[in-house]
Amino acid sequence: MKKIHFGLLSLFVVFAFLWPAQRPRVREAGIEPGVFTPGKWNAITDVKGVRVGHVTLIEGDNIRTGVTAVLPHGGNIFQDKVPAAVYAANGFGKLTGWTQVEELGSLETPVVLTNTLSVPAAADAVIDYMLSYPGNERVFSVNPVVGETNDGYLNDIRGRHVTKKHVLSAIEKAASGPVEEGCVGAGTGTSCFGFKGGIGTSSRKLPASLGGYTVGVLVQTNHGGVLNINGFPAGEELGNYAYKRFLDAEEEGSCMVVVATDAPLLARNLKRLAKRALLGIARTGGYYSNGSGDYAVAFSTAEEVRIPYRPEGALETYEVVPDRMMSPLFLAAAEACEEAILNSLFKAEAMKGKDGHSEEALPVAKILEMMKNYRFFR
Repeated sequence: MKKIHFGLLSLFVVFAFLWPAQRPRVREAGIEPGVFTPGKWNAITDVKGVRVGHVTLIEGDNIRTGVTAVLPHGGNIFQDKVPAAVYAANGFGKLTGWTQVEELGSLETPVVLTNTLSVPAAADAVIDYMLSYPGNERVFSVNPVVGETNDGYLNDIRGRHVTKKHVLSAIEKAASGPVEEGCVGAGTGTSCFGFKGGIGTSSRKLPASLGGYTVGVLVQTNHGGVLNINGFPAGEELGNYAYKRFLDAEEEGSCMVVVATDAPLLARNLKRLAKRALLGIARTGGYYSNGSGDYAVAFSTAEEVRIPYRPEGALETYEVVPDRMMSPLFLAAAEACEEAILNSLFKAEAMKGKDGHSEEALPVAKILEMMKNYRFFR
């Protein structure tokens, strides 16, 4: 049986009907996906040094978009690079900068998320940010990493309303601590599983006996499928799922996943970690459709594996987690991604946008009532 606190569920159902404006995170509603324990904030920022910033654009009837920036540490990322890797479950996307990450195994800029047609503007802004950073006066090549999903259903995406100023503001606002979720930043205009999607985050802290490391995940959800909440077939029970309409309309979309860990890992095992994080999409009912861009960018913040721009010696030596100790990290990444996706749905509010299009919020109170009465083994 999945972990569900039915007492908390009952209390929250009452609470939700009395105060409908309050939207909980998954754990606040009594649902606890997975077996490992979250960190203090249950966010990617539980990984030491990681900061997140949003800029949200909601203007008039048609602009519903934004920017989310994830910084691996607070210093000069170009001069003090972090090991990194990218894995794609389905590559229908515009992830700028991934080939250099693939080739060199390092990340030298913030990871920025936005909408599909704003990727060039975001990349330009990241280049400006790195070139202007003190100490980078003689830098002549920068590899900006920018991911996206397409928010064109709710947002006037062709208007390309995200500017360099917005991207730089998101980077400058980046902070540790709790991370705002739902209809914010790059998740402002996105949709997920037939409901309003958005930004979500979660983390897992391994016990000391398994290394004591933290894995944090942040997602930008904009994909389809058959929603599953901790074992409960929510999409089927609500009658809202892919191919429902006489099987003549495919639910597509994308999901960007950013994975951070303080475990000392190099690119090879970070790629393996990114691959497992993407299992969170499947655990919630996604299936990597033909038109979906499902990518995970993973990096390690451990100081012992930092990669200096100008190494002092002719050899580099690292102490890293051995392969036989990777399995707990793999499970932590899958669990954190699963919960991050659910948080993006639970926190997102209904939104109306371009051309009168609208997306309803996930009916949390209704789902909790259904889960309370659902027989998992029928």
